Parts: sequence; C-alpha cells; structure tokens
Amino acid sequence: MELSADLPAQDVDHASFFSNNECPYFPCHEGVESAQFNCLFCYCPLYALGPQCPGSYRYLDNGVKDCSDCLLPHQGEGFAAVVREHWPQVSLLASSAR
Repeated sequence: MELSADLPAQDVDHASFFSNNECPYFPCHEGVESAQFNCLFCYCPLYALGPQCPGSYRYLDNGVKDCSDCLLPHQGEGFAAVVREHWPQVSLLASSAR
C-alpha cells in the first residue's frame, strides 16, 4: 500500500499505535503516560525535515538535532499528524524527483 496524505481513517487507525515497554530506553520522552506512549516512530520520519520540522527540537553544539523533548509522534493523534499533514514533505525527501 502506498502511503498518502489521503489515507482513509480506518487504514490509519488500525496500524497507528505500537508500544514497546520492554525497550531498555522506554520511555525515551517524558510527559506521556506509559499506556499512551506510541513507539511507532521510534525513529521519527520528521527528523529529516531539519528546521522545517513541526516538533519540539533543538540543535546541539555538534550540529545534531536533539528531539528528546518532542512528543509529536508519540501521543494522541501524533501518527495522524505525521502521515496526513507531513508525509508529502517526507516522501519528497526520499523521492528521486527532488
């Protein structure tokens, strides 16, 4: 299935949550209840957006983007926000047409 910003809600909802409380880094972000913590984007696809990323991040002195304060993909409707609102930007980065 090709991911699209136009995915029907039922296609997003059934695969939009995964929690791995057995992970040695769990929880890797403060501020979300363990039962509500979504690990689906353990490596967030928005990381590649750099300064255009809508999440909470900062750049470290060595230039690395630090997203440890970001909860955008990890709580509530975060999955929907990433897929429906930002997937076109992310997919363009992976496209050969960029």
